[in-house]
Amino acid sequence: MSKEDNLNKNWKKDFPIEKQLATSVSRRDFAKFLTLVSGGLMVGSGLVAAKAYIYPKEEVEGDHFVCKKDEVPVGGTRAFVIEGSTIPYILIHLENGDFKAYEQKCTHLSCSVFYKPGTGIIHCPCHEGSFDAKTGDVLAGPPPRALPGLDVFFKGNDVYVKAAAHVEKLG
Repeated sequence: MSKEDNLNKNWKKDFPIEKQLATSVSRRDFAKFLTLVSGGLMVGSGLVAAKAYIYPKEEVEGDHFVCKKDEVPVGGTRAFVIEGSTIPYILIHLENGDFKAYEQKCTHLSCSVFYKPGTGIIHCPCHEGSFDAKTGDVLAGPPPRALPGLDVFFKGNDVYVKAAAHVEKLG
């Protein structure tokens, strides 16, 4: 038997063409696999929850420079990250002249949100969530709570942000 015939014979044995000769997976093996994967997901979710509990989200403290007023046109936005943080934020120059700043992550599943100029809406394209650009409140979709915001203030022509004062809403 030649080397080539031997290779062809072994290849056919390892990778059978006929479906009946292919290795089948029993229900028991499949159930074991699903149990293993489910257990891994459960442990992973537990670790993520434990990390969030042990290391809570960093709070914004102090005043932080974002940009100059004239760098963001009316209806425009500017993405930024505060020094020492990893949370993305978005600064919006509303059509009425106000500046607003919010976390750029949807409160549903942390998808990136964007402002739709002229509508007054911050939109999440992942699951069609919408937020009011003036208040950050949920207008539509699955988000469970308003977008966390920052207070915007000015020092001359410079735009600064600081942690928003927590105000309890009644109603």
